[in-house]
Amino acid sequence: MTKSKSGIDLVVDIGGTNTRCGLARDGVLDVSTNARFLNAARDGLSGILTEYLSAHKDQDINGICVALAGPIKDGIGTLTNLSWIIRPQDLIDQTNAKEAHIINDLQAQGYGLAGLEPEALAPVIDAPTAPNGSTKLVLNVGTGFNCAGVITLRNGVHVAAAESGHIGLPVRDAQDLDLSNHVKSAHGFAAVEDVLSGRGLERVYTWRSGGIDKSAADLMNDAENGDAIALKTVESFIRILGAVAGDLTLIHLPYGGVYFVGGVARAMKPYFERMGFGDNFRDKGRFATFMDDFSVQIVEDDNAAMIGCAQFLKNSR
Repeated sequence: MTKSKSGIDLVVDIGGTNTRCGLARDGVLDVSTNARFLNAARDGLSGILTEYLSAHKDQDINGICVALAGPIKDGIGTLTNLSWIIRPQDLIDQTNAKEAHIINDLQAQGYGLAGLEPEALAPVIDAPTAPNGSTKLVLNVGTGFNCAGVITLRNGVHVAAAESGHIGLPVRDAQDLDLSNHVKSAHGFAAVEDVLSGRGLERVYTWRSGGIDKSAADLMNDAENGDAIALKTVESFIRILGAVAGDLTLIHLPYGGVYFVGGVARAMKPYFERMGFGDNFRDKGRFATFMDDFSVQIVEDDNAAMIGCAQFLKNSR
């Protein structure tokens, strides 16, 4: 595939609910060009690109990078929660770009860390400053759950893909076991994403309330207004989130920090300290003090994945 020179790039972030498009130059996203499209009304990416590019007919696209919520195999992306399949050659054919790349959305978030402004980060847990080039870990809590390690190598940054939302839900006590059995009754397996996601939060509420269903948006509103069941739901969610984040931190050793992304993570911001995230993050027995070496922050820039696509294209040349 021919590599393109510096110029206008098209960056696309396909989430479980929305797809967002924007233009970038030299790794910098032009937020004034951003547009959002609902996935539910579409049968694939092609129609979205056609609509977006029709509003930017004066632009010649050098490169396109698509970040998607799903695995990439042999360069082809498959959406986890949609039936869309994304192929590089299809992207080139439609946009006339000179190069096309497909990366996992969490990989994009990882590449995007280098392009974030300090004010885009909200601290959760402080830790000693790590040397430049230290490994970082991105944790997404949104429509789904996933993680990506950000590793600095001699020839640049590498962000490892994963599907960690589908590992088993940790069970530490009788309460965790009861929740796990509740979740398992739906699919026969209790995965992390079945709890630590938007729909997972709704499952926790159903379990906590004894069978009442409520949307994530409504229960978060109830929690803000002091509803006891909603607050217990958030407490359970934060408790498990701390445990899982701690486990993944021990696997990746991200001395450069843990970075939460995703709409659910941002919605939980007022409750991290209040509901004991730090205690559950550090609850690793004799390794509890070791956990003090890892900072935790929330990424509040909703454009982070698109910034990551722009950075990826810049670094690939």
